[in-house]
Amino acid sequence: MRILFLCLGNICRSPAAEAITRAKAVAAGLDVTFDSAGTGSWHLGEPPYAPMIEAASARGYDLSTLRARQIGPQDYAGFDLILAMDENNLRDVLDQAPRDMQAQVQMFLEGPAGPQDVPDPYFTRDFETSLDLIEAGAEALVADLLADQAK
Repeated sequence: MRILFLCLGNICRSPAAEAITRAKAVAAGLDVTFDSAGTGSWHLGEPPYAPMIEAASARGYDLSTLRARQIGPQDYAGFDLILAMDENNLRDVLDQAPRDMQAQVQMFLEGPAGPQDVPDPYFTRDFETSLDLIEAGAEALVADLLADQAK
């Protein structure tokens, strides 16, 4: 299983989701490949945003080795699942999708009332709430992957 997390610039939410979900999947004994990308190209090759690195590090997650990249046509074939952090990212990734897309594309979070956005802390400055949501989403995803593996 190969999973790609997607946000706008690939410097806050999606790299955090990649690192957090990877840590939780490893702890659960899952063999899954995780990566992250952005819909935009503003930060190509840059590390995640320093305040996000610091906030994630305080919770025990290391984002320092990750580098921003933009989603490309190869990702639609190379990943089984692409998880968008908000509805705008979802719309953008579907608008860019090739006709022969193989990946399933959906929102990262599903709330009680349906899909839920992870607010962008680059703009909101609320890294803790974003990390709370990402941790909850990562735990739910790992539980789903374990359930699928048990079938």
